[in-house]
Amino acid sequence: MRLATWNVNSLRSRIDRVEKLLERHEIDVLALQETKARVDQLPLMGLESMGYEVASAGFSQWNGVAIISRVGIEDVEVGFEGMPEWGEPQAAEARAIGATCGGVRVWSLYVPNGRKVDDPHFVYKLDWLTRLRAAAQGWRDQPTALVGDWNIAPQDDDVFDISQFRTSTHVTPPERAAFQGFLDDGYADVVRPHAPGPGVYTYWDYYRQRFERNRGMRIDFVLGSPSFAERVTGAFIDTEERAGQGASDHAPVVVDLS
Repeated sequence: MRLATWNVNSLRSRIDRVEKLLERHEIDVLALQETKARVDQLPLMGLESMGYEVASAGFSQWNGVAIISRVGIEDVEVGFEGMPEWGEPQAAEARAIGATCGGVRVWSLYVPNGRKVDDPHFVYKLDWLTRLRAAAQGWRDQPTALVGDWNIAPQDDDVFDISQFRTSTHVTPPERAAFQGFLDDGYADVVRPHAPGPGVYTYWDYYRQRFERNRGMRIDFVLGSPSFAERVTGAFIDTEERAGQGASDHAPVVVDLS
């Protein structure tokens, strides 16, 4: 089975790219983040004609997650137990959706950005990760993949110049400790062994030709439970998908399972 994750930065704007990605890499399951649309607004006819089923969650032009599968979608869950809310009045955001696809439990995750270290959204981000970790501890005993845009760069070489991020989110000790907590619980970063850094990234800002200069960040990950990780035979980051006009600012991350 081939599993991929991609922050698509608007599914409606990039549906053609999604369909071509699925064909080009013969992907069985694709988790998407930042679909940026209500469920009824998503252009799904082409995907369905290709033999894919879609489970999605979205409330507006912000956030939004989906799972696209040609090996079945069962037991769909929108949000995880204890997932915190955001806003005033507080409401759940479309940041997590889980489904069982081909015997693998897949969670498409869009971790809150955090904005600034002194921002309430940063507190929300850490709380969100804490609640996710608590829920994920109950998923370890089955083949489970926690995939998506984590908005964390766990290592210094996961950013193009760590000196430029010393006072920023994504690299702070609390965020990195939160990410490490999943590894401590038995989940594994199954992509890094096949695509080691430095200089290997999954996100490049549109600002000042960041992609062309490879001034990026590694913030998209596939964390696998032990029974998932032992089935991984390969992985890669499709950096070419980030090139060209109309690209998302993230690259797809692809994992092969035996």
